[in-house]
Amino acid sequence: QVQMVESGGGLVKAGGSLRLSCVASGIVFRLTIMSWYRQAPGKQRELVSTITSVGSTYYADSVKGRFTISRNNAEKSVYLQMDLLEPEDTAVYYCAAVENGSPRYWGQGTQVTVSS
Repeated sequence: QVQMVESGGGLVKAGGSLRLSCVASGIVFRLTIMSWYRQAPGKQRELVSTITSVGSTYYADSVKGRFTISRNNAEKSVYLQMDLLEPEDTAVYYCAAVENGSPRYWGQGTQVTVSS
């Protein structure tokens, strides 16, 4: 059974930092592309960042230079370091395991709230 568990969300002031974590089980993690998505109230879920099995990364323009994705295959974990947070970053953040180019397995999400 595949399970993805996120943690690390919370309330932070603008300009602050948070580090999200996601622990996966039930997949061959070291071979799996992992992504972070977010969904703000009233908006569609959007891709934030992706990391391949060999460590190549992608960032949405809105977070480039502020967020850093990383992974630890031994711990079956993917991380999202979020710096210089803005109120516009407020959303529920989800990690996802990608299969055949699309997110296949999702975590339950973790709330990030950035106050101005």
